[in-house]
Amino acid sequence: MKVLFVSSEVAPFAKTGGLGDVAAALPKALRSSVAAGHDVRVVMPLYSRVKGLEGATPVVREMVLSLGETRVVVSVLEKDGVYFVRCPGLYGRPGIYTTDHDEHLRFAVLSWAALALCQRIGFAPDIVHANDWQTSLMPLLLRTMFAWDRLFAQTRTVLTIHNIGHQGTFGAGALGDTGLAGAAHHFHQDQLREGRINFLLTGLLYANAITTVSPTYAREIQTPEHGASLDGFLRDRRDVLFGVLNGIDEDEWSPDRDAKIPHRYSLDDLSGKDLCKRALLASANLPYVDGVPLIGVVSRLAWQKGFDLCFGVLPRVLSRARVQLVVLGTGEPQYEDFFAALARRFPRQVAYLSAFSEPVAHLIEAGSDMFLMPSRYEPCGLNQMYSLRYGTVPIVHRTGGLADTVNAHNGFAFEHFDEQGLMWALRRALSLFGTTEWKRLQRNGMEGRFAWTERVTAYEQIYRLVAPGR
Repeated sequence: MKVLFVSSEVAPFAKTGGLGDVAAALPKALRSSVAAGHDVRVVMPLYSRVKGLEGATPVVREMVLSLGETRVVVSVLEKDGVYFVRCPGLYGRPGIYTTDHDEHLRFAVLSWAALALCQRIGFAPDIVHANDWQTSLMPLLLRTMFAWDRLFAQTRTVLTIHNIGHQGTFGAGALGDTGLAGAAHHFHQDQLREGRINFLLTGLLYANAITTVSPTYAREIQTPEHGASLDGFLRDRRDVLFGVLNGIDEDEWSPDRDAKIPHRYSLDDLSGKDLCKRALLASANLPYVDGVPLIGVVSRLAWQKGFDLCFGVLPRVLSRARVQLVVLGTGEPQYEDFFAALARRFPRQVAYLSAFSEPVAHLIEAGSDMFLMPSRYEPCGLNQMYSLRYGTVPIVHRTGGLADTVNAHNGFAFEHFDEQGLMWALRRALSLFGTTEWKRLQRNGMEGRFAWTERVTAYEQIYRLVAPGR
Protein backbone atom coordinates (compact mmCIF):
# COMPACT_ATOMS: atom_id res chain seq x y z
CA MET A 1 0.00 0.00 0.00
CA LYS A 2 0.98 3.62 -0.42
CA VAL A 3 0.94 5.48 2.89
CA LEU A 4 1.41 9.18 3.58
CA PHE A 5 2.43 9.45 7.24
CA VAL A 6 2.39 13.00 8.59
CA SER A 7 3.68 13.95 12.03
CA SER A 8 4.80 17.06 13.87
CA GLU A 9 7.86 15.18 15.13
CA VAL A 10 9.95 12.25 13.93
CA ALA A 11 12.95 10.82 15.75
CA PRO A 12 15.85 11.37 15.56
CA PHE A 13 15.27 14.69 13.81
CA ALA A 14 12.80 16.18 16.30
CA LYS A 15 11.34 14.53 19.35
CA THR A 16 9.62 15.55 22.58
CA GLY A 17 8.08 12.21 23.49
CA GLY A 18 6.62 8.95 22.25
CA LEU A 19 5.11 10.45 19.09
CA GLY A 20 8.58 11.08 17.69
CA ASP A 21 9.62 7.49 18.33
CA VAL A 22 6.43 6.05 16.81
CA ALA A 23 6.66 8.29 13.74
CA ALA A 24 10.11 6.86 13.07
CA ALA A 25 9.51 3.23 13.97
CA LEU A 26 6.06 2.50 12.53
CA PRO A 27 6.88 3.64 8.97
CA LYS A 28 10.12 1.68 9.18
CA ALA A 29 8.20 -1.45 10.21
CA LEU A 30 5.63 -0.93 7.45
CA ARG A 31 8.35 -0.64 4.83
CA SER A 32 9.99 -3.85 6.01
CA SER A 33 6.74 -5.78 6.50
CA VAL A 34 7.16 -9.43 5.54
CA ALA A 35 3.71 -9.47 3.98
CA ALA A 36 4.35 -6.45 1.74
CA GLY A 37 6.96 -3.73 1.80
CA HIS A 38 4.66 -0.73 1.83
CA ASP A 39 5.61 2.56 0.17
CA VAL A 40 5.57 4.94 3.15
CA ARG A 41 6.38 8.64 2.78
CA VAL A 42 6.85 10.53 6.06
CA VAL A 43 6.32 14.30 6.21
CA MET A 44 7.39 16.60 9.04
CA PRO A 45 8.38 20.27 9.50
CA LEU A 46 11.99 21.35 9.06
CA TYR A 47 12.55 22.88 12.49
CA SER A 48 15.67 24.89 13.18
CA ARG A 49 16.90 22.15 15.53
CA VAL A 50 16.85 19.44 12.84
CA LYS A 51 20.34 18.17 12.11
CA GLY A 52 21.79 15.49 9.89
CA LEU A 53 20.33 16.58 6.56
CA GLU A 54 23.60 16.56 4.68
CA GLY A 55 22.91 15.11 1.25
CA ALA A 56 19.18 15.77 1.42
CA THR A 57 17.50 16.10 -1.98
CA PRO A 58 15.47 19.19 -2.89
CA VAL A 59 12.08 17.86 -4.01
CA VAL A 60 10.08 21.07 -4.29
CA ARG A 61 12.07 24.29 -4.53
CA GLU A 62 9.09 26.58 -4.04
CA MET A 63 5.43 25.95 -3.39
CA VAL A 64 2.90 28.69 -2.61
CA LEU A 65 0.05 27.75 -0.30
CA SER A 66 -2.96 30.04 -0.04
CA LEU A 67 -4.83 29.50 3.21
CA GLY A 68 -7.64 32.00 3.00
CA GLU A 69 -5.99 35.40 2.94
CA THR A 70 -2.73 33.99 4.25
CA ARG A 71 -0.07 33.19 1.67
CA VAL A 72 2.79 30.92 2.72
CA VAL A 73 5.81 29.88 0.65
CA VAL A 74 7.41 26.52 1.48
CA SER A 75 9.96 24.18 -0.02
CA VAL A 76 10.52 20.47 0.57
CA LEU A 77 13.66 18.40 1.09
CA GLU A 78 13.84 14.61 1.24
CA LYS A 79 16.22 12.21 2.95
CA ASP A 80 15.74 8.49 3.53
CA GLY A 81 12.00 8.60 2.89
CA VAL A 82 11.36 11.59 5.19
CA TYR A 83 10.16 14.80 3.57
CA PHE A 84 10.93 18.04 5.41
CA VAL A 85 8.66 21.05 4.90
CA ARG A 86 10.86 24.13 5.02
CA CYS A 87 9.32 27.42 6.06
CA PRO A 88 11.70 29.39 8.32
CA GLY A 89 9.04 31.91 9.26
CA LEU A 90 6.96 29.15 10.85
CA TYR A 91 9.43 26.46 11.89
CA GLY A 92 12.66 28.35 12.48
CA ARG A 93 12.02 28.76 16.21
CA PRO A 94 13.79 27.37 19.26
CA GLY A 95 11.07 24.89 20.18
CA ILE A 96 9.06 22.32 18.26
CA TYR A 97 5.85 23.58 19.87
CA THR A 98 5.14 27.13 20.94
CA THR A 99 2.51 29.29 22.54
CA ASP A 100 2.83 31.81 19.73
CA HIS A 101 -0.20 33.46 18.17
CA ASP A 102 0.21 31.49 14.93
CA GLU A 103 0.55 27.97 16.34
CA HIS A 104 -2.59 26.96 14.47
CA LEU A 105 -1.09 28.21 11.20
CA ARG A 106 2.17 26.33 11.71
CA PHE A 107 0.40 22.99 11.63
CA ALA A 108 -2.36 23.86 9.19
CA VAL A 109 0.48 24.60 6.77
CA LEU A 110 2.04 21.20 7.51
CA SER A 111 -1.21 19.46 6.55
CA TRP A 112 -1.67 21.49 3.38
CA ALA A 113 1.96 21.09 2.39
CA ALA A 114 1.86 17.30 2.80
CA LEU A 115 -1.10 16.95 0.44
CA ALA A 116 0.27 19.49 -2.03
CA LEU A 117 3.54 17.55 -2.01
CA CYS A 118 1.64 14.43 -3.10
CA GLN A 119 0.28 16.43 -6.03
CA ARG A 120 3.72 17.67 -7.01
CA ILE A 121 5.37 14.23 -6.98
CA GLY A 122 2.32 12.27 -8.22
CA PHE A 123 2.05 10.15 -5.08
CA ALA A 124 -1.49 8.76 -4.71
CA PRO A 125 -1.76 7.45 -1.14
CA ASP A 126 -4.11 4.65 -0.24
CA ILE A 127 -3.87 5.86 3.34
CA VAL A 128 -3.15 9.26 4.83
CA HIS A 129 -2.09 8.59 8.41
CA ALA A 130 -2.43 11.68 10.59
CA ASN A 131 -1.11 11.97 14.13
CA ASP A 132 -2.52 14.07 16.98
CA TRP A 133 -4.10 17.50 16.65
CA GLN A 134 -1.27 18.95 14.59
CA THR A 135 -2.34 16.99 11.49
CA SER A 136 -6.00 16.39 12.35
CA LEU A 137 -7.28 18.74 9.64
CA MET A 138 -6.17 16.33 6.93
CA PRO A 139 -9.31 14.15 6.87
CA LEU A 140 -11.47 17.25 6.33
CA LEU A 141 -9.06 18.75 3.80
CA LEU A 142 -9.30 15.60 1.70
CA ARG A 143 -13.10 15.67 1.84
CA THR A 144 -13.28 19.35 0.84
CA MET A 145 -10.37 21.37 -0.53
CA PHE A 146 -8.63 18.39 -2.20
CA ALA A 147 -11.75 16.43 -3.15
CA TRP A 148 -11.57 17.64 -6.77
CA ASP A 149 -8.23 15.91 -7.40
CA ARG A 150 -8.60 12.36 -8.74
CA LEU A 151 -5.16 11.63 -7.27
CA PHE A 152 -6.93 11.23 -3.92
CA ALA A 153 -10.04 9.46 -5.22
CA GLN A 154 -9.20 6.21 -3.40
CA THR A 155 -7.46 7.80 -0.40
CA ARG A 156 -8.74 7.02 3.07
CA THR A 157 -7.63 8.46 6.40
CA VAL A 158 -6.47 7.09 9.73
CA LEU A 159 -5.99 9.40 12.71
CA THR A 160 -3.94 8.27 15.69
CA ILE A 161 -4.48 9.86 19.10
CA HIS A 162 -1.22 9.76 21.02
CA ASN A 163 -2.49 11.93 23.87
CA ILE A 164 -6.07 13.20 23.98
CA GLY A 165 -5.09 15.88 26.48
CA HIS A 166 -3.61 17.92 23.62
CA GLN A 167 -6.38 18.93 21.21
CA GLY A 168 -5.33 22.07 19.36
CA THR A 169 -8.14 24.37 20.48
CA PHE A 170 -8.06 27.92 19.11
CA GLY A 171 -10.33 30.91 18.81
CA ALA A 172 -12.76 30.82 15.91
CA GLY A 173 -10.77 33.62 14.31
CA ALA A 174 -8.15 31.02 13.43
CA LEU A 175 -10.55 29.36 11.00
CA GLY A 176 -9.47 31.60 8.13
CA ASP A 177 -5.84 30.53 8.52
CA THR A 178 -6.77 26.88 8.17
CA GLY A 179 -7.80 27.43 4.56
CA LEU A 180 -11.15 25.87 5.47
CA ALA A 181 -13.28 28.96 6.00
CA GLY A 182 -15.38 27.90 3.04
CA ALA A 183 -16.02 24.60 4.79
CA ALA A 184 -16.94 26.14 8.13
CA HIS A 185 -20.20 24.18 8.17
CA HIS A 186 -18.13 20.99 8.56
CA PHE A 187 -16.69 22.13 11.88
CA HIS A 188 -18.54 21.38 15.10
CA GLN A 189 -21.20 24.08 15.04
CA ASP A 190 -21.79 24.41 18.79
CA GLN A 191 -18.11 25.03 19.38
CA LEU A 192 -17.94 27.44 16.48
CA ARG A 193 -20.84 29.45 17.94
CA GLU A 194 -19.00 29.46 21.26
CA GLY A 195 -16.03 31.02 19.50
CA ARG A 196 -13.56 28.17 19.14
CA ILE A 197 -12.36 25.42 16.83
CA ASN A 198 -10.80 22.14 17.88
CA PHE A 199 -8.37 20.52 15.45
CA LEU A 200 -8.46 17.08 17.07
CA LEU A 201 -12.25 16.95 17.24
CA THR A 202 -12.42 17.90 13.57
CA GLY A 203 -10.19 14.95 12.74
CA LEU A 204 -12.24 12.60 14.90
CA LEU A 205 -15.40 13.58 13.03
CA TYR A 206 -14.03 12.87 9.55
CA ALA A 207 -11.28 10.24 9.74
CA ASN A 208 -12.21 6.86 8.26
CA ALA A 209 -10.58 5.13 11.21
CA ILE A 210 -9.31 6.30 14.58
CA THR A 211 -6.56 4.55 16.45
CA THR A 212 -4.94 5.13 19.78
CA VAL A 213 -1.83 3.70 21.28
CA SER A 214 -3.05 0.94 23.60
CA PRO A 215 -6.21 -1.13 24.06
CA THR A 216 -6.77 0.12 27.62
CA TYR A 217 -6.40 3.76 26.57
CA ALA A 218 -8.96 3.17 23.79
CA ARG A 219 -11.44 2.16 26.49
CA GLU A 220 -10.40 4.91 28.91
CA ILE A 221 -10.87 7.80 26.47
CA GLN A 222 -14.48 6.79 25.98
CA THR A 223 -15.14 7.69 29.64
CA PRO A 224 -15.69 11.16 31.12
CA GLU A 225 -12.72 10.63 33.46
CA HIS A 226 -10.18 10.22 30.66
CA GLY A 227 -11.91 11.51 27.53
CA ALA A 228 -11.03 15.20 28.01
CA SER A 229 -14.57 16.21 26.92
CA LEU A 230 -14.34 14.17 23.71
CA ASP A 231 -15.57 10.90 25.20
CA GLY A 232 -19.06 11.28 23.72
CA PHE A 233 -17.71 11.77 20.21
CA LEU A 234 -15.46 8.74 20.63
CA ARG A 235 -18.31 6.58 21.85
CA ASP A 236 -20.26 7.64 18.76
CA ARG A 237 -17.37 6.40 16.60
CA ARG A 238 -16.41 3.35 18.64
CA ASP A 239 -17.06 1.07 15.65
CA VAL A 240 -13.97 2.55 13.93
CA LEU A 241 -11.89 3.18 17.08
CA PHE A 242 -9.01 0.75 17.62
CA GLY A 243 -6.43 0.47 20.38
CA VAL A 244 -3.08 -0.75 19.05
CA LEU A 245 -0.24 -0.98 21.53
CA ASN A 246 2.88 0.83 20.38
CA GLY A 247 6.03 -1.17 19.78
CA ILE A 248 9.69 -0.40 20.28
CA ASP A 249 12.46 -0.29 17.73
CA GLU A 250 14.75 -3.10 18.84
CA ASP A 251 17.50 -1.87 16.53
CA GLU A 252 17.68 1.11 18.90
CA TRP A 253 16.41 -0.38 22.16
CA SER A 254 17.80 -3.80 22.89
CA PRO A 255 20.63 -4.48 25.37
CA ASP A 256 22.38 -6.97 23.10
CA ARG A 257 22.77 -4.47 20.23
CA ASP A 258 22.48 -1.01 21.82
CA ALA A 259 25.34 1.14 20.54
CA LYS A 260 24.69 3.82 23.19
CA ILE A 261 25.54 1.71 26.25
CA PRO A 262 29.11 0.87 27.33
CA HIS A 263 28.49 -2.85 27.94
CA ARG A 264 26.03 -4.99 26.04
CA TYR A 265 24.27 -7.95 27.59
CA SER A 266 21.51 -10.49 27.04
CA LEU A 267 19.13 -12.72 28.94
CA ASP A 268 21.75 -15.48 28.84
CA ASP A 269 24.53 -13.25 30.17
CA LEU A 270 23.52 -10.34 32.40
CA SER A 271 27.04 -9.45 33.50
CA GLY A 272 27.03 -6.37 31.28
CA LYS A 273 24.04 -4.98 33.16
CA ASP A 274 26.00 -4.65 36.39
CA LEU A 275 28.84 -2.99 34.46
CA CYS A 276 26.31 -0.51 33.02
CA LYS A 277 25.07 0.16 36.56
CA ARG A 278 28.61 0.96 37.69
CA ALA A 279 29.08 3.26 34.69
CA LEU A 280 25.77 5.02 35.35
CA LEU A 281 26.52 5.60 39.04
CA ALA A 282 30.01 6.87 38.22
CA SER A 283 28.62 9.32 35.65
CA ALA A 284 26.07 10.53 38.23
CA ASN A 285 28.75 10.88 40.96
CA LEU A 286 27.08 8.28 43.15
CA PRO A 287 28.92 5.42 44.86
CA TYR A 288 28.45 1.82 43.79
CA VAL A 289 27.38 -0.26 46.77
CA ASP A 290 26.97 -3.96 46.19
CA GLY A 291 23.45 -5.18 46.84
CA VAL A 292 21.86 -1.70 46.86
CA PRO A 293 19.14 -1.36 44.19
CA LEU A 294 19.09 1.58 41.81
CA ILE A 295 15.82 3.15 40.65
CA GLY A 296 15.85 5.03 37.35
CA VAL A 297 13.53 7.73 36.01
CA VAL A 298 13.55 9.12 32.47
CA SER A 299 10.61 11.44 31.91
CA ARG A 300 9.12 14.77 31.14
CA LEU A 301 8.48 16.23 34.57
CA ALA A 302 4.82 17.05 34.10
CA TRP A 303 1.53 16.69 35.96
CA GLN A 304 0.50 13.79 33.75
CA LYS A 305 3.52 11.76 34.86
CA GLY A 306 2.28 11.50 38.44
CA PHE A 307 5.34 12.71 40.32
CA ASP A 308 3.12 14.45 42.90
CA LEU A 309 2.92 11.02 44.54
CA CYS A 310 6.67 11.08 45.03
CA PHE A 311 6.61 14.19 47.24
CA GLY A 312 5.49 12.28 50.30
CA VAL A 313 6.83 8.84 49.40
CA LEU A 314 10.41 9.08 48.11
CA PRO A 315 11.86 10.97 51.11
CA ARG A 316 10.48 8.28 53.42
CA VAL A 317 11.76 5.44 51.26
CA LEU A 318 15.23 6.98 50.90
CA SER A 319 15.44 7.62 54.66
CA ARG A 320 14.47 4.09 55.64
CA ALA A 321 15.86 1.84 52.90
CA ARG A 322 19.18 1.17 51.22
CA VAL A 323 18.29 2.41 47.75
CA GLN A 324 19.58 4.86 45.12
CA LEU A 325 17.79 6.99 42.54
CA VAL A 326 18.86 8.60 39.25
CA VAL A 327 16.42 11.00 37.55
CA LEU A 328 16.81 12.39 34.02
CA GLY A 329 14.32 14.98 32.83
CA THR A 330 13.11 18.54 32.70
CA GLY A 331 9.70 20.09 32.98
CA GLU A 332 7.52 21.94 35.45
CA PRO A 333 9.45 23.84 38.14
CA GLN A 334 7.77 22.13 41.09
CA TYR A 335 9.05 18.72 39.98
CA GLU A 336 12.50 19.96 39.01
CA ASP A 337 12.80 21.67 42.40
CA PHE A 338 11.66 18.52 44.21
CA PHE A 339 14.23 16.23 42.61
CA ALA A 340 16.99 18.83 42.96
CA ALA A 341 16.19 19.17 46.67
CA LEU A 342 16.10 15.38 47.02
CA ALA A 343 19.60 15.16 45.53
CA ARG A 344 20.89 17.77 47.97
CA ARG A 345 19.29 15.99 50.94
CA PHE A 346 20.54 12.52 49.92
CA PRO A 347 23.82 13.24 48.07
CA ARG A 348 25.05 9.60 48.18
CA GLN A 349 21.69 8.20 47.12
CA VAL A 350 20.12 10.58 44.59
CA ALA A 351 21.30 12.25 41.39
CA TYR A 352 19.10 14.62 39.39
CA LEU A 353 20.16 15.38 35.83
CA SER A 354 18.23 18.42 34.68
CA ALA A 355 18.53 17.88 30.95
CA PHE A 356 17.70 15.34 28.32
CA SER A 357 20.29 13.14 26.69
CA GLU A 358 19.49 10.13 24.53
CA PRO A 359 22.72 8.29 25.49
CA VAL A 360 22.07 8.89 29.20
CA ALA A 361 18.48 7.69 28.76
CA HIS A 362 19.81 4.44 27.29
CA LEU A 363 22.32 4.09 30.13
CA ILE A 364 19.61 4.60 32.76
CA GLU A 365 17.48 1.90 31.16
CA ALA A 366 20.43 -0.48 31.05
CA GLY A 367 22.05 0.36 34.39
CA SER A 368 19.03 0.67 36.67
CA ASP A 369 17.53 -2.22 38.58
CA MET A 370 14.05 -0.69 38.68
CA PHE A 371 12.27 1.96 36.63
CA LEU A 372 9.70 4.28 38.21
CA MET A 373 6.74 5.45 36.12
CA PRO A 374 3.80 6.55 38.37
CA SER A 375 1.79 8.26 35.60
CA ARG A 376 -1.69 9.62 36.34
CA TYR A 377 -2.57 8.47 32.84
CA GLU A 378 -0.38 7.06 30.11
CA PRO A 379 -1.78 6.50 26.60
CA CYS A 380 0.89 3.90 25.90
CA GLY A 381 4.28 4.64 27.34
CA LEU A 382 7.49 3.35 25.83
CA ASN A 383 9.90 3.54 28.73
CA GLN A 384 8.26 0.68 30.59
CA MET A 385 8.72 -1.48 27.48
CA TYR A 386 12.35 -0.38 27.15
CA SER A 387 12.78 -1.28 30.82
CA LEU A 388 11.29 -4.73 30.38
CA ARG A 389 13.54 -5.36 27.39
CA TYR A 390 16.61 -4.32 29.44
CA GLY A 391 15.77 -6.43 32.51
CA THR A 392 14.96 -3.29 34.50
CA VAL A 393 11.84 -4.08 36.48
CA PRO A 394 9.15 -1.37 36.09
CA ILE A 395 7.09 0.13 38.91
CA VAL A 396 3.99 1.75 37.41
CA HIS A 397 0.46 2.96 38.01
CA ARG A 398 -1.99 0.60 36.33
CA THR A 399 -3.40 2.82 33.58
CA GLY A 400 -3.43 2.98 29.77
CA GLY A 401 -0.54 1.20 28.09
CA LEU A 402 1.12 0.59 31.45
CA ALA A 403 -1.79 -1.70 32.35
CA ASP A 404 -1.36 -3.51 29.01
CA THR A 405 2.35 -4.22 29.47
CA VAL A 406 3.22 -4.46 33.19
CA ASN A 407 1.76 -7.16 35.43
CA ALA A 408 2.63 -9.35 38.38
CA HIS A 409 4.76 -11.58 36.14
CA ASN A 410 7.19 -8.86 35.02
CA GLY A 411 6.87 -5.87 37.35
CA PHE A 412 4.82 -3.97 39.89
CA ALA A 413 1.61 -2.11 39.03
CA PHE A 414 -0.35 -0.29 41.74
CA GLU A 415 -4.08 0.05 41.23
CA HIS A 416 -5.05 3.30 42.93
CA PHE A 417 -3.35 6.58 42.14
CA ASP A 418 -2.39 7.55 45.67
CA GLU A 419 0.65 7.54 47.94
CA GLN A 420 -0.36 4.27 49.57
CA GLY A 421 -0.38 2.55 46.18
CA LEU A 422 3.05 3.85 45.23
CA MET A 423 4.49 3.01 48.65
CA TRP A 424 3.14 -0.55 48.38
CA ALA A 425 4.76 -1.05 44.98
CA LEU A 426 8.13 0.35 46.08
CA ARG A 427 8.22 -1.70 49.26
CA ARG A 428 7.25 -4.82 47.37
CA ALA A 429 9.97 -4.25 44.77
CA LEU A 430 12.65 -3.52 47.37
CA SER A 431 11.71 -6.62 49.38
CA LEU A 432 12.15 -8.89 46.36
CA PHE A 433 15.32 -7.34 44.95
CA GLY A 434 18.11 -9.88 44.58
CA THR A 435 15.89 -12.91 45.16
CA THR A 436 15.03 -15.78 42.86
CA GLU A 437 11.65 -14.11 42.31
CA TRP A 438 13.45 -10.98 41.12
CA LYS A 439 15.38 -12.96 38.54
CA ARG A 440 12.09 -14.45 37.35
CA LEU A 441 10.60 -10.96 36.89
CA GLN A 442 13.66 -9.91 34.88
CA ARG A 443 13.49 -13.00 32.69
CA ASN A 444 9.78 -12.60 32.01
CA GLY A 445 10.29 -8.96 31.04
CA MET A 446 13.20 -9.66 28.72
CA GLU A 447 11.30 -12.47 27.02
CA GLY A 448 8.37 -10.17 26.21
CA ARG A 449 7.52 -9.39 22.58
CA PHE A 450 7.50 -5.62 22.19
CA ALA A 451 9.03 -5.06 18.75
CA TRP A 452 7.16 -3.14 16.06
CA THR A 453 7.22 -6.28 13.94
CA GLU A 454 4.70 -7.65 16.44
CA ARG A 455 2.43 -4.62 16.02
CA VAL A 456 2.57 -3.71 12.35
CA THR A 457 0.05 -6.39 11.33
CA ALA A 458 -2.67 -4.59 13.31
CA TYR A 459 -2.09 -1.39 11.34
CA GLU A 460 -2.09 -3.30 8.07
CA GLN A 461 -5.47 -4.76 9.00
CA ILE A 462 -6.88 -1.32 9.82
CA TYR A 463 -5.53 0.13 6.59
CA ARG A 464 -7.16 -2.66 4.58
CA LEU A 465 -10.40 -2.24 6.48
CA VAL A 466 -10.79 1.37 5.34
CA ALA A 467 -8.99 1.33 1.97
CA PRO A 468 -11.23 -0.01 -0.84
CA GLY A 469 -9.89 -2.94 -2.80
CA ARG A 470 -6.82 -3.42 -0.64
